[in-house]
Amino acid sequence: VYVDDQNVYCTPGGKQGAIAALDKKTGKVVWQSKDFTANAQYSSIVPATVDGTRELIQLTMNDLVGVAEKDGALLWKSPWPQGRTAVIPTPVYHDGYVYITAGYGAGCKLVKISGNKAETVYENKVMKNHHGGVVLVDQHIYGYSDGPGWICQDFMTGKEVWSSKKLGKGAVTAVDGMLYCLEEDSGTVALVEASPSGWNEHGRFKLEPQSEKRNPQGKIWTHPVIANGKLYLRDQEIFYCFDISGK
Repeated sequence: VYVDDQNVYCTPGGKQGAIAALDKKTGKVVWQSKDFTANAQYSSIVPATVDGTRELIQLTMNDLVGVAEKDGALLWKSPWPQGRTAVIPTPVYHDGYVYITAGYGAGCKLVKISGNKAETVYENKVMKNHHGGVVLVDQHIYGYSDGPGWICQDFMTGKEVWSSKKLGKGAVTAVDGMLYCLEEDSGTVALVEASPSGWNEHGRFKLEPQSEKRNPQGKIWTHPVIANGKLYLRDQEIFYCFDISGK
């Protein structure tokens, strides 16, 4: 979901239009993307201004698309036939390029956007992110890839820079040149430099206490959130807040 001054933009999926804008005060449908119909997945909408046009970028099971923010008209589409079971990570937009990844062996892809054209720059299996998300820091993508572990990947070439298994599978966010990595199995949080030189860890701790309500097969899947010098984490009904401002 993305919210601006007037509307809530969401991805209900379906034959009436995969993406929709709702008036945030009344809930009425402002438009649906009739030119693009597909079943909804789990990715979030990414707003961007491309060549002066405000658009909404979204990833579904089989396509990466951009639709006009004003009326939902389809601006461009890039096929993503690798999507299977579930497509979860949110696309990353930067300076006319869109990076996507998904798990279940799907891999990753970089697309260059120009007007109504979407050109594939590369497509490979270096990053296969299931649901922990990836972040872009100084032309490098960081996140957990099923198989090799934590990955640093060159944004423009798609080549692997380094990999590490010093922390298990999990979610990531970044701020001030640092990665905040949350391991889904143990609830361990690691602070790691966002650097192409390798896994340089500055410390770690384990979330305590942890929920007793979580399904035995469940994990800690909520992504870390950082705002106003605070790190926010959650495990089911337990909410954690840590001061990371250094003050």
